[in-house]
Order: sequence, then structure tokens, then C-alpha cells
Amino acid sequence: MEWRYPWIIICFGFILIFGVRKFLRKRNDTLIFKSSTPQLEANLFGRFDHKKKLWKKRMGLFGLSFLIISASGPQIGTRVKPVERKGVDLVFVVDVSISMDAEDVKPSRIQKAKFEISQIIKQLKGDRVGIIVFAGSGHIYLPLTVDYEAAQLFLETIDTKMIPTQGTSISLALNTGLTAFTEESEKYKVIIIVTDGEDHEGEAVARALAAARTGIIIHTVGVGSLSGSLIPIKSQKGVPQEYKRDRQGKLVTSQLNEVALREIAEAGNGIYVRFDNRTTGHRILIHAIDSMEKKTISTHEFSEFEDRYQVFAIISLLFFIIGFMFPTKKIQKDTWRGRIV
Repeated sequence: MEWRYPWIIICFGFILIFGVRKFLRKRNDTLIFKSSTPQLEANLFGRFDHKKKLWKKRMGLFGLSFLIISASGPQIGTRVKPVERKGVDLVFVVDVSISMDAEDVKPSRIQKAKFEISQIIKQLKGDRVGIIVFAGSGHIYLPLTVDYEAAQLFLETIDTKMIPTQGTSISLALNTGLTAFTEESEKYKVIIIVTDGEDHEGEAVARALAAARTGIIIHTVGVGSLSGSLIPIKSQKGVPQEYKRDRQGKLVTSQLNEVALREIAEAGNGIYVRFDNRTTGHRILIHAIDSMEKKTISTHEFSEFEDRYQVFAIISLLFFIIGFMFPTKKIQKDTWRGRIV
């Protein structure tokens, strides 16, 4: 048993404790005034029953006591409430190759991608989310979970030094993304590929078509600009020291490959979105996720205390009604006086 407002009982309890003795004490003296006589009081209160008056007070006190208990919000017992959680399984496939350090999108491509993904996670309602990181190889970084705070923490630690094998293999990342799903049903599964689009193997479209045939939806997100940017090589402290060069010593410019990303999205029955300095592309993705049909991911029972103030309120009302209607008149029996009056 619990109380929703226990302070009410504490406050009014003192009033009842100090008032009960005086309120319910029995009538010791029978005189109204000190100078009155028993004959005067007998005439005035001949039809008044002091014991009934005492019970009338008691009814009012009982009603007030139960009213205070009712106002305190007693919660007795528990009730079981089924709760269903509906959503989709959402896997972010994040490019962590060194080209994501390019700064054509401020502060950098990887930081912009992390910010936009964070905004999407904040808007999720019941969906399970997972994270895959990839460069020359792909790895499951966060398995599917509904712990969005944990997902935010994992997302914050992503950087371009996580995978030593450099390159950008979107097809390999897609294969890794498919292994992140644990259930057989493919109807409610979404993969969001976040990359600059430089696919070094070129098999991503074929993999996207194969996944789409099973019902998986694949969205693609391009991070960067069409004009491209140089790729900074940073120190251990994150300070740019120089820019990446090819084998001939020329500076390498990383450009966003929108054509490839649009083809992958089209093959995966999804949409293409760009994360750049001007737009907030996460809103488009949130709308696409919200418009999907949701599945019941889990059902559990939630126990909570049940309010029982109504019972005490009814009892209080009954005591007040009885006290109001309780008669104080003394019942007198007619006696034969020996003559007809």
C-alpha cells in the first residue's frame, strides 16, 4: 500500500489527535449555566438525548477521517497493464574511411554525419537501432537495441581511425548490415548507408537489389559536396598536419559520388539524402521511417499501484449523511396518567 499525497495525512492527523479527546468527551456536567437548577435544565432538555448527540459528533468525525484518507490518495494492490512497443529495425552503416575527414562540410564529413544521425535517434519511438562501421572492411559496432542513450554514446566515439584497413567497400558494408538483423521477417528492416559514395568495389547496386527482393529498404546519405575537398591527415591529437597524396605525390581530392548513391537507393527501394552545410537531411529520413508500417517488437506487462480513494470517499459520504440525519430527540413512551386530558 502506498500514498499519493502522504503529507495530507501528516498535517490533518495532528488536528484529529488533539481534537478527538475534546470533541468526543462525555458530558460530565448537566448544568448549562453554573447558576441553573436541575429543574430548569430538565425543562429545556427534556426531549434532548445527549448520548445521541455524542454519536452524531462521532459520525462527523468518522466522515472527516475517511475524507482525509481519501484525499491522501491511497493506492492498494496492483493492476497489470499490457504495453506494446511498435517500430522497425534500423541499422546505420557509417563510413569511417579517411576521406570522411574532409572538411567541405563543416566541421568535417564524419562530424556532420554523427550529428545528423544523432538527431534521427532522438526522434525514434520504439524502433530498434544498430550501428555498423566500415572502410576497407565492415564491423557491427552496436547490435540492435532500444537503448537510445547507449546508441548516442557509441555514436559519439566513432572516428576515422577505428578501422586500419582503408578503402570504401559499400557492398561489404551492406553484407555486414544484413547480418545485424536477428529475425527472419524482412518486412520491417531499414538500412541507412552514410558515406561520401566512393565505392572502390562497385558491387553495391547488385547487393542492394538482392536485399530489396527480401523486403529490406535501403536509404543512402551522401556527406560532402560535389566540388569535393582535400583529405587532411591528422595527428593523434586530431590536428591536421598535411593532406593526403597519391603515389605520384599529387594531392587527392575527395568528391561526393551522388550518382552511385542514388543508384543504390533506387535499387533498395529507398531514398537518397545529402548531408551538407545548408540542409537538415535527417528530417527527410525521419519522415520516411515514420511513414513505414510498424511491427510489434515486444509486449510486456507493466504493474502499477491502483488508486482506491473512491472507496474511502464513499465511506466518508455515508458517515456524513448518517451524522446529518441522526436524530437527537429523546424517545418518550406515553404513560397512563389516570385521567383523560
